[in-house]
Amino acid sequence: MNAVVLKPGRDKAVRNKHHWIFSGAIRDLPDFENGAVLPVRGAGGDLLGHGYFNRKSSITGRMVSFGSDPPEAAIRRSVERALALRAGFFDPAVTNARRLINAEGDGLPGLIADLYDDVLVLQVATLGMEKLKPLVLELLTAAVRPRSIVERSDLPTRREEGLEESEALLAGEPVEKVRILEAGIPYWVGLAQGQKTGFYLDQRESRRLVRELAAGRRVLNAFSYTGSFSVCALLGGAVRADSVDTSAAAIGLAQENFELNGLSADSGLFFTADVFEFLREPALDHDFIILDPPAFAKKRTDVVAACRGYKDINRLAMQRVRAPGLVLTFSCSHFVDEALFQQVVFQAAHEAGRRVRILQKHRQAFDHPVNVYHPETAYLKGFLLYVD
Repeated sequence: MNAVVLKPGRDKAVRNKHHWIFSGAIRDLPDFENGAVLPVRGAGGDLLGHGYFNRKSSITGRMVSFGSDPPEAAIRRSVERALALRAGFFDPAVTNARRLINAEGDGLPGLIADLYDDVLVLQVATLGMEKLKPLVLELLTAAVRPRSIVERSDLPTRREEGLEESEALLAGEPVEKVRILEAGIPYWVGLAQGQKTGFYLDQRESRRLVRELAAGRRVLNAFSYTGSFSVCALLGGAVRADSVDTSAAAIGLAQENFELNGLSADSGLFFTADVFEFLREPALDHDFIILDPPAFAKKRTDVVAACRGYKDINRLAMQRVRAPGLVLTFSCSHFVDEALFQQVVFQAAHEAGRRVRILQKHRQAFDHPVNVYHPETAYLKGFLLYVD
């Protein structure tokens, strides 16, 4: 039988519509080409759905349909539902950049699709989704009719899948950067290099919060990337917003975003520096520090070292922020959950010798939905801290 058969008692996750199948749950695996879509059956032979499989991956299978739905029809419906979810929330005259597909959050494991004005950017993380890419491109092209389609699959997870990293123009004209609007604020997004697909779309609500809180404050935007938090702080009335990042290219684009928004050259300083070292150096006074680092834990074995890193930067920020002050701190490491991150913040506060209170908790923007059947899609967590 050309189907994957799960072991007795090991099919509960799939029956509960979780997308991942680990090798230890599989009883029978037929001959197949890695990346192929196969039926998945319980130990008793009942059809649980369809998934794509790769022997090379630690996650051997990823479900694309459940029950009796044919896989291609299920993928089409998942794309349609993902687009429909976003359609009612965005006025393109005010915000024209959004995530269209959020991997398992939208029932499409291994696929990220972001739209920046009329430029579509894809990230494909798995071999199975790589094989399904022509179908996905057909569906998204018909739906949004982009001027260009860019692939930014520069992901270390592809190596485990037996894939090389890929950055390519898939359709349309070459685009190095695109101007977007978010809540009426313009930003340049670099597509040729940088983090994620070019912009931290998942921080949309946090940028709004910074704009609301920044009036009269001196802001330090650490791990500033292209300066969006700094721009929002100044538009919200900050006295000054300084930006620090290790990437000179990101700092250069941050300066362009200041110019794009008509912000004066003396409204903030720009530092190309290591944030850990920068926070240890005596420097300018700040009473609002934003910490939005890249993921410190790329895999489960990184968690201990990642927590040390998170504790260090939060301790340094708490020691440095002028009291009473604010620290807005984030972790986008999937393997560091909210409870663990809060414990790290507690340890940092204790070592800093400061009184720290949590004012708000934050998560990824709503176009990055969390699938209740697949809680691993919740990755971004943040705390607004009051430090005195």
